[in-house]
Amino acid sequence: MTRPFSIAHLTALNCTPAEMIYIASRTGYDFVSLRPINMGLPGEPNYDLANNKQMMRDTKAAFADTGLRLLDIELARIFDGMDPLNYLPAFEVAAELGGRHVLSSIWTDNRNYAIEKFGEVCDLAKQFDLTVELEFVPIASVRSLADTLNILHSANRSNAGIMIDTHHFHRSGDQLEDLQKIPSSYFRYFHLCDAPSQAPTSVDEMKRILREERLYVGEGGVDIAGIVNSIPVNTPCSIEMPNIKRVKELGYEEYARRCLETAKDFLSIHATEEKSLRKKIGL
Repeated sequence: MTRPFSIAHLTALNCTPAEMIYIASRTGYDFVSLRPINMGLPGEPNYDLANNKQMMRDTKAAFADTGLRLLDIELARIFDGMDPLNYLPAFEVAAELGGRHVLSSIWTDNRNYAIEKFGEVCDLAKQFDLTVELEFVPIASVRSLADTLNILHSANRSNAGIMIDTHHFHRSGDQLEDLQKIPSSYFRYFHLCDAPSQAPTSVDEMKRILREERLYVGEGGVDIAGIVNSIPVNTPCSIEMPNIKRVKELGYEEYARRCLETAKDFLSIHATEEKSLRKKIGL
């Protein structure tokens, strides 16, 4: 397997960026994916590197010490009343740290507004040579592959792409053949985790699983092989696998190690040839 792996900050949310970088280095990752845009969620640490100069210095030192790289930052949400300019300091941080991508998602039902603001976020990011990947989320306003592609086509920004989360794809009910039709240029990285096959019946339970109880790859009911084999072979994989119970049992470092090992073991069996599905349809 030559596919590069990153660890998403949600997997080790209570670790500072520097702590996560050192853990990622010791456990075999190639990248880290950081969360320097503070979402103001209850109990979520604030890793606003733009305004925490000591944390920024520590983060830069950790990258220098380990040789790891920053894959992406998150989360540039599109919501009613938001101002894209508020994300500018985080984009500057991403560029200074050598990042490549910005993760975005849409939480407004006003489609025209969403397209306008997403386009503005893309324009801001482009100043720093950053791409913006739009993720569909089952509890957000844009929650399917078709919805996401509609926004991307309407916004029509050259640095915009799509970010597939294996959990979200499974929950959306989208079909693999539709994923296989997407141009390869839209893919820059994807999120990997597993989950129970059956979706929760309540939004609260969906949120809980999303942030607290995702599963090792191959442990649940998501068609991981089908999804991964429908994404271009060289696309980096960011492991987003928060699981509070396992972190309490194992600690962040051992848990991060097992997340990566189980993912590599599964993909070495099920994705070694990448199935050449995209080649069959000329992508």
